[in-house]
Amino acid sequence: MGCATALALTEQGVDVVLLERAIPGAEASSAAAGILGAQVELHRREEELARYVKAREGWAPWAIALREASGIDVGWRRSGVLRVAQSEEQRAELEREVLWQREKGLRAELLDGPRAREVEPELAGTVIAAAHFPDDAQVDPRALLRALVVAIGRDRQVTIRTGATVEQLLVEHDRCVGVKLDDGEVRADATVLAAGSWSSLVKGLPAEMPKVRPVRGQMVLLDERPPRVRTIVFGASGYVVPRGDGRVLCGSTTEGVGFQKGVTAGGVQAILASALACVPSLATAQLAETWSNFRPHAESGTLVGRSPLEGLFLATGHYRNGILLARSTAQAVAGAVLSATG
Repeated sequence: MGCATALALTEQGVDVVLLERAIPGAEASSAAAGILGAQVELHRREEELARYVKAREGWAPWAIALREASGIDVGWRRSGVLRVAQSEEQRAELEREVLWQREKGLRAELLDGPRAREVEPELAGTVIAAAHFPDDAQVDPRALLRALVVAIGRDRQVTIRTGATVEQLLVEHDRCVGVKLDDGEVRADATVLAAGSWSSLVKGLPAEMPKVRPVRGQMVLLDERPPRVRTIVFGASGYVVPRGDGRVLCGSTTEGVGFQKGVTAGGVQAILASALACVPSLATAQLAETWSNFRPHAESGTLVGRSPLEGLFLATGHYRNGILLARSTAQAVAGAVLSATG
């Protein structure tokens, strides 16, 4: 969020100082699955419909722009998503979702088991139906973060300060005028809080601002040679994301354990059980890597734009959809900053 917002601001001629306590994008952003699941994540929430779909459709041109700015391909591709049903109850729920989305003018189709396996031949024989969302897509978050860091590093309007620990907001006359670091101050006309799960730990925030809490998600990376799975698959309790080159990302847990990082035996077992129930052929894939990180969850939903404190702007609380909403959030925050500062 910080890197994307910095780029969006420089596009409007604004000078930016990017403060990072460690390495830009090294937390939840790089650990994400990169699913641009505007439709698979809707769950008949009409209030999110236009925002999610607009965000997804903005990704194709942004991927091109990032490649031109950085020389790095972020892995955008419209791979489509299948949400599968392995019981009649699940099938009925998918039917309701597909009908609702089609009424809203979106491309969605309920496939029976054989037709679903035409889209993804590796699906389990126990899959009796699947909702197909052909327009949902994906990017590679690690490549994305490298592209963003390279792009802002080449932009003379951005100053990147790593190893900069923000101790608190600087507030004067009921207005945020910058931040206090452990080794000094940075003053600014506008301050953007994009600290993910750590956002609520910054001192000086308005008391009425909703809290952002960490929700741990564990991930498993498999390597299948040659690549076979080609479509993103959502099961009842997890997902499978093929990168197209043999890497297959499997996730994820949802754990309220505070800021306790770690990959657990139970977490890996649950992820793999879910993945193999949907795509049994992954049983022969090699276990390549595991990791965990924290989704920033705000009870009130995403926190984007102006805050209750003048001079402070928010880009946090995106929970499961931070990659999907990255560009649209950056543009919204840049617009709010320019509107407030003239």
